[in-house]
This record gives sequence, structure tokens and C-alpha cells, in this order.
Amino acid sequence: MKAARLPCLVSLLLGHALYSALPSFEISSIPDGKFAPLRKEISQYVDVFGIPVLATPRTPPEKVKHAAIVLAEYLDNDEDGEPDNPKVLATMVRRDAFLFMTRDERSLERFDFELFVENDLHHGQGQFGTETNPGNGEFDATLEEVLHLITHEGYAHAYPDVFGERPGTVLADCLDRARGGHFKRVPRQYPKVAWFTYDDRTCDYGCQCAEYLYWAITSVLGAQDSPKRIRDIRHEWKLYTRELVKKRDPWIFALITNPKYKLPARLPDGKYRWKKTRK
Repeated sequence: MKAARLPCLVSLLLGHALYSALPSFEISSIPDGKFAPLRKEISQYVDVFGIPVLATPRTPPEKVKHAAIVLAEYLDNDEDGEPDNPKVLATMVRRDAFLFMTRDERSLERFDFELFVENDLHHGQGQFGTETNPGNGEFDATLEEVLHLITHEGYAHAYPDVFGERPGTVLADCLDRARGGHFKRVPRQYPKVAWFTYDDRTCDYGCQCAEYLYWAITSVLGAQDSPKRIRDIRHEWKLYTRELVKKRDPWIFALITNPKYKLPARLPDGKYRWKKTRK
């Protein structure tokens, strides 16, 4: 799905993040603050290290909780109770980044997003319940939408020359290689050498950067390697395993495995276990 562009206190002191509380994943009503004017339309709220997960009344609570847990797993991938990259988290908090959920795709499309704009909330990522941990062998889109939120609102702004979603960044140079050339718009046909061939013509260059980074990270983490999934994605992405990314796209592999940036090294499984691993 194309990235949809749509607090616990956090501060930085000598490079260390301080949190008022660890995530409990308890769903509460909308607290006072920036989101308070939207209480009529949004009734569910979960705080994850200062990043709000918001949902409409008809969104199943178990879906909201699942999305919040996956967000915590991505941010605190070693599950030691502290987010792995305080710089990225601080950037997201500063930008008022949030995940917004509705019951289904139609509800998301019909929601009046001007309500966010009117309240100076511009940095959200949309997701709907029917694509969230669907089970029955279906792909869990939470792995994609939550990661889009983190890379687009976090990494792209914390490291603008590296993960910035514009021509000339390290990520953009990798994207151009993956698509077989630099294309401001989606071409009618990609070169045969391309391994990333997303053909949604409404997805601009920045959107292509976000989609490409998602495919690379989740393939390295093992999310795309199943027979059904490979069939579903082959029109868009060809490097569906860690080995294929490392061999055919060593540039992006080196970037996303660079310990400096502390990107996730394990795929979220919907179970945040910090209490068991905390020292």
C-alpha cells in the first residue's frame, strides 16, 4: 500500500532519552492537548514512547493494540525498554507524528482529514483495521504502515542527507539504481535491469523512496519470503530475501544494516517482551 501522508513526555539530556512511562498498550480516551478537538471523531488512544496511536470508535480495539505493539517493537527492536535511536524518536515527537486507524479502507477514505490540518497536525500515517494482522495467511500491513511512519517522519528528517526522500540523498541514489535510472515520475515501463518496479503513477519521487526503503528493510528481516507473498509482490519487488538484497543491492543493504542508524534488525511479531529482557 502506498504510504499515506497524513504525548508520555520525551526529552533529550546528554544524548539519553527520558520517558515518563513505558508503553502499557492500554487504550484510553483522547487526552488534553493537540488531539483533544478531535474527540468526537477519534475515541481510542495509545501512547507508544510519545508517539500516539489514534483510532475511530468503530476500529476494533485489538487491532489498535496490535498496531501499537508493532510500533513499540520497531522503535525498541531489542526490547530492552528503551527506543534504539533516540534521535529518530525525538524527531518524530517534535513533528507530532502519529498513526491513525479506521475500521476499514472505505472509512479511511471517507474520513475528513481537514480536521487534522485545521489543528496543525500534518504528520500522520493512515492504516485500517481490515489490513491489520488479518491472519488466515494474509500479510500483516501493520509491518508496512508503521514502518512508513518511522522512516518518513523519523529517519528522513533526523538524517536528511542520508534518508531524505528527495533526489541526491544516499537513499535516493540507491532508489535510482533499483529502478534502473532516475525517474521524476513513474515511467510507463521500467528498464529490464530494475528490481523495484512500483507502477502507481500517483506515487511521486518521495513516495517511491519510502516504498523502496520499506521493501528493502522488510525483505532483509524476512517478511516477504513465502511462496504466496512472492507471487503477490513480484510485479513490484524482486529481492524478497535477505540474501537477494545483499547480493543484488549491496548499497541499500549496507545502509540499512549500518549500526550507526539502528534500524530494526528483527521483524516485529506482535509480542513486546521488554519486562522479560530488561536488565
